[in-house]
Amino acid sequence: MKKWGFLLVVCLGLTFVNMDSFFEPKVKIQNNDQHESDIEDSRSIEHFQKQITEEQIYQGNLLLVNSEYPVHPESVKSDVINLSEGNEWTRGYGLLNSEIYLSEDVEREFSEMIAAAEKEGVRNFSITSGFRGFEEQSVLYQEVGSDYALPAGYSEHNLGLSLDVGSTQMKMADAPEGKWIEENAWKYGFILRYPKDKTDVTGIQYEPWHIRYVGLPHSAIMKEKNFALEEYLEFLKEEKQISVSMNGKTYTITFYPIPQTRAINVPDDSNYEISGNNMDGVFVTVFE
Repeated sequence: MKKWGFLLVVCLGLTFVNMDSFFEPKVKIQNNDQHESDIEDSRSIEHFQKQITEEQIYQGNLLLVNSEYPVHPESVKSDVINLSEGNEWTRGYGLLNSEIYLSEDVEREFSEMIAAAEKEGVRNFSITSGFRGFEEQSVLYQEVGSDYALPAGYSEHNLGLSLDVGSTQMKMADAPEGKWIEENAWKYGFILRYPKDKTDVTGIQYEPWHIRYVGLPHSAIMKEKNFALEEYLEFLKEEKQISVSMNGKTYTITFYPIPQTRAINVPDDSNYEISGNNMDGVFVTVFE
């Protein structure tokens, strides 16, 4: 987390997304026809300039990884840990084996989600797969084939942001754990990456066990609008900028194409996050 404000609530057209309830997100989109120059003139907020590098296209939580856009070396999360090393990493869920790896930040969010599920009586979770290096992915692909795995570099598991979650009781598609994940994962920044009704968009069969961390407010918007990641990123590019009010916070998400954009203005005394899309630009999410 870094800094943010009301700046980006203005670029090439403003969309307003209002989420009245955190647990029941309701999105309203309102187009703003003001030109960017008009808004610039009206601003009285102090800003600082943030330089954007081409490398940032391939870093962050919103990277699209599929058969067309592979993982770059700089895309791999730098905080990947072995979850079996220390009980603090496995509270509330099991591990298939002692070689399950994941981003430490993502594990922290996952643990919070599992703790919430346990309070509702859903507690038989197990992580069956997490981060995989390119070599491990290549071996898996050779062993099980294209019906069950993707080539090295084309799997989200190569990022450190995705994990396969199972139930210790039954198949995830039928398990209470699977149903809970599908209904509630968005509240904690996770999405069901390959939903049943989006196979034509993702190109991947329904996988009720595969979840991906994108963070809030992105997961909430995707849930409300029933977007797969591909659709969400395209939506942000088309809108150029949206404003989201959710759970007492206001977020502004702005798309900046690279290399056209090399520097952006970010409001002082605010928080912001930058994520590339693994294609042609970055998204800057600013919040109070």
